This record gives sequence, structure tokens and C-alpha cells, in this order.
Amino acid sequence: MKQNKKMRVLVLGGRGFIGRQVVRYLAHGADVVVGTRSQTQEKGRLTIRMQKMLSPKDWEHVIKRFDVVVNSVGILRERKNETYKQVHTLAVEALATACARMGVSLIQVSALGLSSQAKSRFIQSKLAGEKAILSSGGKATIVRPSLLDGEGGYGAKWFRRVAAWPVHFVMPSDGLVAPLQVTDLGEAIAKLVYQPASQRPVVAELGGEIYSIPQYLAALRKVNTPFRAWQIPVPKLVVRLFSHVFDVLNWTPLSFGHYELMQGYNVPEKDLLPILLERQPTLIGEQSCSPEQTVNICT
Repeated sequence: MKQNKKMRVLVLGGRGFIGRQVVRYLAHGADVVVGTRSQTQEKGRLTIRMQKMLSPKDWEHVIKRFDVVVNSVGILRERKNETYKQVHTLAVEALATACARMGVSLIQVSALGLSSQAKSRFIQSKLAGEKAILSSGGKATIVRPSLLDGEGGYGAKWFRRVAAWPVHFVMPSDGLVAPLQVTDLGEAIAKLVYQPASQRPVVAELGGEIYSIPQYLAALRKVNTPFRAWQIPVPKLVVRLFSHVFDVLNWTPLSFGHYELMQGYNVPEKDLLPILLERQPTLIGEQSCSPEQTVNICT
């Protein structure tokens, strides 16, 4: 009997916070290659520097042997010779065009809360990348997760650290988030990969329970201690000033872009996470599912 050929998947940013979870959940059923910015000749890994892949031709020879490309690459702040426009917009546009030309499916990891009214170049570059994908005419899905929690995440680490403080300095805001575990995100993206291209949604918005930022800090703190923190309001102008300072110093995940995102409604309009997982999302403080576990164990 002829065996079914494994799906071939390239995960860009496959060693990062999100990408390694996607690889983890795909590894048992697909032939996965990890795209990484590090120089490597290891089997199953491919050196790809997004800031240099700005033409469809740069991508065509890379993606021609894959069925699906998952792009989880993103930069919090610009670095030398690596700009938001290069990584989030131009490279994504080139990749989407190449995928459309070659009939390769693209799954792009973006974010909730992107707005054309935002002043942040981080947000504007991500939004421009989304628009380029939607106009490419290819088989593409844009995944928009809300705030992410999990081991190894730069922002997640800082949220947990701040939650442990006895005093929380919080910005008065109507903004809401729907935090989800990065493991749930990785599993959901893997489920999208395995779906027939014709059945994948154009946009998949994903999230968990809904919180304000102060409520989320309190929930994270409650995992480790029953004692509440003292919450002190900090004016928006002060938070904005510190976001600019931290951008210059490249310190903490509080960037100007995230200052703007925290004031928005970062909650899915239609949450596809429980549909993709076929279970309820992992709650704060709960142990997430592993790829080897069954749905029944994790519910």
C-alpha cells in the first residue's frame, strides 16, 4: 500500500518564542525545516535573514520544495541593518508574492490590535505586511494572536516579573487583552497547517480569557501568591515617555508600539482558538498540552 507523503513545512523563525512551538507540534506529522537567522549547516535548518530577502526571486529558490511556509519572524526593535520595514513589510511582501506564484501556502503570524491610526512604525510595518499578503492573491492565512504567555518569551518574562512585585504601576486605560499560552498558539498554527488550503480562514484571530492589563497582572500574581499587589496609577504621558526611553536603551518590552497597543481592544472579534484546538484554551497557571497528549487529557 502506498504511504502518504509527509507535508513539507518551512517555519521561519523556528527557533524563536513562537516558532519553536510550531515546530514542536508539527514535528510528529510533517517534514519540518527550521528557518533561522543564525549561520547554520545543520540538517533540518536553513539560514534565512529576512532583511535581505526583499525580492520574490530571493524566496522562490528557497520555498520551491515546501507545501507550506509559516512566518513567525518579528523584531521588537530595529537593529543595525535590520529595520521594521525590511522585516515586517518588504520581506513579507516578497515572500507572499513568491508563494502566490509557486502555489505554496503561507501562514503569517501577526498580532491583534494593529491600527492604521497608530503612530508606531512597528505597528505600521506589521499592518503593511498584512495588506501585502491580502493583496498577493495567494493561499494565505494571517494569524492574529493576542498577548502571549509562556516560558522563554521576552515580554512574558517581564509580565511575570512585574506581577511578582508587591507594587504594580499601571496606566489607566480602556484597553483589553485576551492572553493565550504560546503552546496553544503553536498547536493552533499546526492545526491550520494540516487543514486543506481551501478550508483555512483568511484571518484567524486567537485569544484566551479577557483582562485589562491590571487584571492580567493580578491573575499572573495569583498563580504564585494569594497576596494582592498595591496598584498605583501612572499617567499615560509618563508611560509614553518611558516607552521612548526604553526604545533608545533597548530595555524591557515596553516599546512605543506596545504603549499604543495597550490602549486598544486586543481581543478577537471571533475567537478561533477553541475551534482549532477542539478544547478550551489553557488557563493561566494550568499546564499546557504536549503534542503527545490526547485532547481528553488536556480538557
